[in-house]
Amino acid sequence: MELENLNGHETNVYNLQGFTPEVVDESYLKKLGVKACPSDETLAGLKKGSELFIKRLAEGTVIPRPRLTMKEIDLDSPVEIHNYTGKCPTLTYEINPVKGCNVGCMYCLVTDGVHENELEAYTNYPEYIGKFLEEHYAEQHYYYFSPKTEALQEPTLQTGIAHRILKEFIRHYEKHPDSRARLFIASKAGDRQLRYSFEGESILDLFVRLKDKMQFNTSVSIMPGEFRSIIEPYAATLEERMKAVRLCQENGIMANSALIQPIVVPYLTTEHMTEFFGMLSENGIVNYKPEFLTACMENLAMLGQILGYYDKEMEKELYEFYIAPENADHRKQRGRTAPNRSDSIHYIRRMMEITEPMGMSISICYWVRQQLGISEEMIPIINRNGFQCLGYQSRLFAQ
Repeated sequence: MELENLNGHETNVYNLQGFTPEVVDESYLKKLGVKACPSDETLAGLKKGSELFIKRLAEGTVIPRPRLTMKEIDLDSPVEIHNYTGKCPTLTYEINPVKGCNVGCMYCLVTDGVHENELEAYTNYPEYIGKFLEEHYAEQHYYYFSPKTEALQEPTLQTGIAHRILKEFIRHYEKHPDSRARLFIASKAGDRQLRYSFEGESILDLFVRLKDKMQFNTSVSIMPGEFRSIIEPYAATLEERMKAVRLCQENGIMANSALIQPIVVPYLTTEHMTEFFGMLSENGIVNYKPEFLTACMENLAMLGQILGYYDKEMEKELYEFYIAPENADHRKQRGRTAPNRSDSIHYIRRMMEITEPMGMSISICYWVRQQLGISEEMIPIINRNGFQCLGYQSRLFAQ
């Protein structure tokens, strides 16, 4: 199946004027002015990643090709529990109807930014999740749509799979009004995705029918705008995502928390943070879950060079935050390296100082708090606005 991309940018990684990727090795880092002395293993990863980037750029396989294969999932296979760290206090099941993602983020947590494989969608996924819903409705839990792909993208919208999944939840609540299942959607969708119709009903229409049982969390990043348009090739713009947030709020759908991912640390000036969080606050966001960019070294070599196309100083700083030997054990999901601990704590505190006067609260998962040595007093698991962990709204269960 050929897909019609709903979003796209005039400039992409293939037509960046004057951009020529290089091999990121010891001499490249020294020429850039990087003072950290990475281990041989780190250098090998950076070198390998930059060589793969050069190869994929030449072959045209850096961002997804809009082709989709239809498959079926085993209806009796277990639904995965969302618990990367083994420390999640909230029971959450994953909804992953697509293998791969057409948004094509080059920092993707699932694929390390690799988008060479063809997209696959499970045509019977709505029946699969409906069957599981029927079996587990008595226990208090969430369904996260979707941690491993974009919930509202071309493969789920143009096939109707997203609409049909939402209809399964509607049918479920009609049959079991006392169900303890709740739906959590984190998405880069803009207003056009929410207005996308299948068989006469839009995503927004279906959201309205689920409004007491679900929350919609926009997913946005803190980074230079030009950089974002390249490394999120088929994502809605920030303006379009804010329109989606307002559409939800105007229709009574809980949409007042945001997943801030990824955060590019060299861009975190007071001015940029104040402007960014001010935009969220103006659009009714009262809670946010910050996630710094995490990357394997192969991925970092590609992201660093694209960032360096716009600002070489920021590219240098990016490597400095990640590649020092003493930071090698600061790993998050799937072994990806996070920025050094001291700077992570500093910037989390700085974000809190900026957002506190705006009345915004912050969610940080248990595992991250342990890794960074953040005290229980600084960030409780459930904060004053009722959000938990990833930004789950615990008060949904009171409805």
